[in-house]
This record gives sequence, C-alpha cells and structure tokens, in this order.
Amino acid sequence: MDSNKSINFAKYLKQITPSIIFNVNNNEITIYVNSSDMLKVVFFIKKHTTIKVDQLLDITAIDFPQRKNRFEVVYQYISIKYNNRICISTSVPEGSSLESVTSLYPSAGWYERETWDIFGVHFYNHPDLRRILTDYGFKGHPLRKDFPVTGFIETCYSEFNKRVIYEKVNLAQEYRLFSLSCNYN
Repeated sequence: MDSNKSINFAKYLKQITPSIIFNVNNNEITIYVNSSDMLKVVFFIKKHTTIKVDQLLDITAIDFPQRKNRFEVVYQYISIKYNNRICISTSVPEGSSLESVTSLYPSAGWYERETWDIFGVHFYNHPDLRRILTDYGFKGHPLRKDFPVTGFIETCYSEFNKRVIYEKVNLAQEYRLFSLSCNYN
C-alpha cells in the first residue's frame, strides 16, 4: 500500500471512529485508540476490503508508572495481501482490563497471556488467561518498572529437606560498600 492509500485509509477510519489519532510513516499506519474502541477498530481493519489485515504479529505493553493510564498496550498487525503494517496502541490504567482479541485472531491467546504475566494487564473474555512465563506461585509482574530487581522470593535446594524451598529475599548489608571515600591505595 502506498503512502497516499495509507493516509486515505487512516482518514476513513477516523471518520468511523472519531476518537482515534493516527500517524503514517514509511507506509506504516500507527493508530492510537481508546481502550473502549479497541475491539471495534481491530474488527474493522481485519474485515475491510482495502486493507485486509490478516495476521497479528505481536502484543506487548510499555509501563509508564507516572501516568494515569499506566500501561500502553501495543498491537502489531500485517496485511500480507497489501504488504502493509499497522500498529495499534491503547492506554489502560492499572487494574483495568482490555477486551481480548482472541475471537478475531486466535494467535492473540499467547501474546495476551504473556502481556498479562509479565506486565499485569488483564484481558477479559480471554479463553485461558494464566501465567505462561513465570511460575504459578510467582508474586508480581517482572517487567513493571516498580518490580524489585531482586524479586520478592528466591528458590534454592535444601539438602536438609531434600527439595526446592522458597524463601523471602534477604540481602545482607555487610556485603554492600557504603563508603563515600575513593581511597584505593
């Protein structure tokens, strides 16, 4: 799809959903949409005859802890027929949910589970939303910017118990250097 066709399509989409904001750069359309309009826009780009987005490439999130809508969820799509990429971005606050797009793109199941597991963005109407990359007993979401670098718990093998045990992280202060002097002689 050439640049003019991309711009015309984005303008047409804006007429249907006035709340969207779009940008066209190097024939790639980037659409910023309200979370409530997300499924409607995804349905439209999949079914519209001049764009026919037939493949979901990825779903991920970006964490902005200082913003009201903390998470920006980004969807990457491609139209094989028209050789065109579309990026759809939406923002959601912490504790809020997005509607799952698995009804339109079954491959979204994995990506949404991954985004929920590592960022904590919930997708309602998802057929199987559970942890996929971390252990089922894992506390927290490791790619959030407020997640501690050391984590909350650690695992180790206990020779005494002859099994893996879970303990709270204990950082010994005596191993840290708090000296402000730089005398290395």
